[in-house]
Amino acid sequence: MPAAVVAATAATAWAASAHPAAEAWRTVCVAIVVQALPFLLLGTVLSAAIATLVPAGALARALPRRPALAVPVAGIAGAVLPGCECASVPVAGSLIRRGVAPAAAFTFLLSAPAVNPVVLTATAIAFPGRPEMVLARLLASLAVSVVMGWLWLRLGRTEWLRLPARRTAENDGHGRGEAFRLAFQHDFAHAGGFLVVGAIAAATFNVAVPRSVLDAFAASPWLSVLFLAGLAVVLAVCSEADAFVAASLTGFSPTARLAFMVVGPMVDVKLIALQAGTFGRAFAWRFSAATAVVAVAASALTGWWLL
Repeated sequence: MPAAVVAATAATAWAASAHPAAEAWRTVCVAIVVQALPFLLLGTVLSAAIATLVPAGALARALPRRPALAVPVAGIAGAVLPGCECASVPVAGSLIRRGVAPAAAFTFLLSAPAVNPVVLTATAIAFPGRPEMVLARLLASLAVSVVMGWLWLRLGRTEWLRLPARRTAENDGHGRGEAFRLAFQHDFAHAGGFLVVGAIAAATFNVAVPRSVLDAFAASPWLSVLFLAGLAVVLAVCSEADAFVAASLTGFSPTARLAFMVVGPMVDVKLIALQAGTFGRAFAWRFSAATAVVAVAASALTGWWLL
């Protein structure tokens, strides 16, 4: 990944000097990365701190014992405790191993990277003068998290889950300080790579795709929502940076861009792989497919209401 990013950067720098379209491509790409990087840095610092410094049983003790009540509380906890997508998957597995109802753990898994303060602040910066976009993202994402928790409570089956044996930094002989460093280093390098790839893809999308193709999707309310939701799954941009990518897709409606920001932190290619590795493929495919459907529906309804 780093070698590919360096090669792509060098190639674009050379190409930009020879062609106006390449110059526009580089401008869009660099602007997205520069705007998003501070929020990515802050998000990974807070995520690593929570993963390594917050006591393992703190969240479990704070949740109600009744699963139906624990689900919305877990959704609200995700809104207060920042966490990246990559960190939320192992955290959810750890909560289940400590006796938290799977429905509540999965609600936290979806809400933590989608509606935490860092993400909402980044959204406000990416969409200046559009507080309704921040509110729409908060409400739609929180609704998806809680609905999916209740759906699992109603329809989920324990045989779909496969939890690996717990393995922590302490088990590897690391203290809290070293565990924090390793967690931050891993999350920042991992999410930063996806940010660069997402910025490259968004810039390419803006410059290379013919306007007639964009107009064909953008002209249809439903096609535009489905198109950007699918794009979010493929691009796998980190939640601290996806608002800046969405803001750059100016040819699409606010509802379609909302769908990009709601679907991305909950369902993308890297999350499906992480969930399959943590909980098993039987869970990952079912849960991801259901989450995508609920996220698109929630985005469309919230966009129609607020945007």
